[in-house]
Amino acid sequence: MLPVLRREGGRVREVSVPALAPVVEHGSLADIPFVNAEQAPGDVAFGREQPDGSWRDVTCAEFAAEVHTVAKGLIAHGLRPGDRLGIICRTRYEWTLLDFAAWAAGLITVPVYPGSSAHQTGWILRDAGVRACLVEGVEEARTVTSIRHQLPDLEHVWQLTAVSGGGEGTVLPQISGLGRGVPDSLVTERRAMLTPGAAATVVYTSGTTGMPKGCVLTHGNFFAEVDNAIELQYTIFKERFSGPPSTLLFLPLAHVFGRMVAVGCVRARVRLGHAPSIRTDDLLEGLAGFRPTFLVAIPYVLEKVYNTARATAERMGRAGSFDRAARVARKYGDAHAARQRGSSAGTGEEGGYRPWHRTEGRPGLGLRAARSLYDPLVYRRIRAALGGHVRHVVCGGSPLGPRLGAFYEGAGISVYEGYGLTETTAAATLAPPQAPRLGTVGWPMPGSAVRIADDGEVLLRGPQVFSGYWDSGRGVVVPETGPEGWLATGDLGELDDDGYLVITGRKKDLIITSGGKNVAPAPLEDWLRAHPLVSQCVVIGDDRPYLTALITLDADGLAHWRQISGHAHTPVRELTGDPELLRHLQRAVDDANSLVSTAESIRRFRVLPRDFTVESGHLTPSMKLRRAAVLRDFEDEVERLYRD
Repeated sequence: MLPVLRREGGRVREVSVPALAPVVEHGSLADIPFVNAEQAPGDVAFGREQPDGSWRDVTCAEFAAEVHTVAKGLIAHGLRPGDRLGIICRTRYEWTLLDFAAWAAGLITVPVYPGSSAHQTGWILRDAGVRACLVEGVEEARTVTSIRHQLPDLEHVWQLTAVSGGGEGTVLPQISGLGRGVPDSLVTERRAMLTPGAAATVVYTSGTTGMPKGCVLTHGNFFAEVDNAIELQYTIFKERFSGPPSTLLFLPLAHVFGRMVAVGCVRARVRLGHAPSIRTDDLLEGLAGFRPTFLVAIPYVLEKVYNTARATAERMGRAGSFDRAARVARKYGDAHAARQRGSSAGTGEEGGYRPWHRTEGRPGLGLRAARSLYDPLVYRRIRAALGGHVRHVVCGGSPLGPRLGAFYEGAGISVYEGYGLTETTAAATLAPPQAPRLGTVGWPMPGSAVRIADDGEVLLRGPQVFSGYWDSGRGVVVPETGPEGWLATGDLGELDDDGYLVITGRKKDLIITSGGKNVAPAPLEDWLRAHPLVSQCVVIGDDRPYLTALITLDADGLAHWRQISGHAHTPVRELTGDPELLRHLQRAVDDANSLVSTAESIRRFRVLPRDFTVESGHLTPSMKLRRAAVLRDFEDEVERLYRD
């Protein structure tokens, strides 16, 4: 697979990649479980965690039977084709089961993040005209109950578990029980009514500003996305090295990224497990028990694994050894990336392919020896933290940063970065396994294209791009793509000479200093977030003479630093001005500044006494910064950076 490049003024302005999978012209996602059951009834489709921590397999035949019975139950409750079903639940098996059952009943699913405020939940359920809603536990039920008077379309509310978070007993058997009298043929008829162009789900953008908008994604959008991803990532989804492919999904299913992974795994018959918590301890325990062969993650998770390993080494008095191992891994990863750059050939102006070739360069003997030395001491522990069998990670949601990507490559785990939006059914670009390039988010997904506008904005086009937003008044979509079908993303980026996309920042986040210097804050923020002591960073400087930053502290990294520095009992508020802590952070800021010019460097920073969280309103549920909310709530701290 090679991209077709279009150059203007000597620079690559557009790149497209041919499709790897045929277009699905008939049927819908609802058919997938039943096709799997017919073709491979005994294959394992899921692993379900049991109360004792063990994992029970669910076969394709068993899953299809459950989908069928739940679909009959939904029909028995009076839900009609095209009705919207809300789901407010953490990542668990029942979420995916209900998704496919709803589709088999001809419904459209509407996910809502657990923990959303009553205002946010009410907005989504009301805007989508949801007729039935499944909530996970007591807290979610209370939220919906408190606003039910505002939801005239809502007829059914089902609570999945009696106690929030747990147990094997759920309400799904009750839903299914009512459907015993529904003929099997009615589910078949509902499935037959669906086409690739029918709406499958309305996913509301998490929204860094304003109220979320409902993105209407069709069955065809998902097919184009997952079928091409499966073919592109053949080594992950289909090849069997240490056993059948499997992954543990911990991304929220209310986010399109996690949803795409779930659908893709069912489509490819990859054993899928669900993990409801991304708390470091919970996640590491789940990975150890499930032992996946690959992961799909956001940078936050890889940062936490790295920082936890570094903090553990520091607690054991081996911080120096860990840091040396990290430097070796990064050098090895950089050398590997340089070799890959030599092996990825672009295409000509008219799309004629240049020969694919590999250079003979490889990491030197000394570097390979050093890597072998540190493998049992450090890298094997990193791999063990991810379950022991993981060799590939697909990473998206926000930039990972080349340093961390190089580290994991050197530690024996290849990371393939991607980029996408809710509006593009998750990934719009993805690093190809045969030719990844650190620091980029890869080539367009097969069958799609990327263009850079005159002002640097990234434009996207392809069959996975949605047709528009939900119109609450008419129940139809409002077209959003521009001329020639290009979707304006709001992100800034560049295409390198081989067509790899580099995201440089958000168009609306671009900082223009009082001196007229344009600065994209993302590269500086990404670099600083990779430091073990740093959780979040916001670079400031719009209409100011120079750049400053607000920094929050990583809880795990800070806990270990407090132990080794004699501040175990010092309140966090007092630590924000500690000279030793500030020296550590200043070195991290200096490292970040070495990447940019003086005019783009951070001159001052302030450490905040509390972290940014989803609950505080400073992060979206997908862990993106709500920059405007941070600047509003910490206005006094910002002013001090320019006044003191």
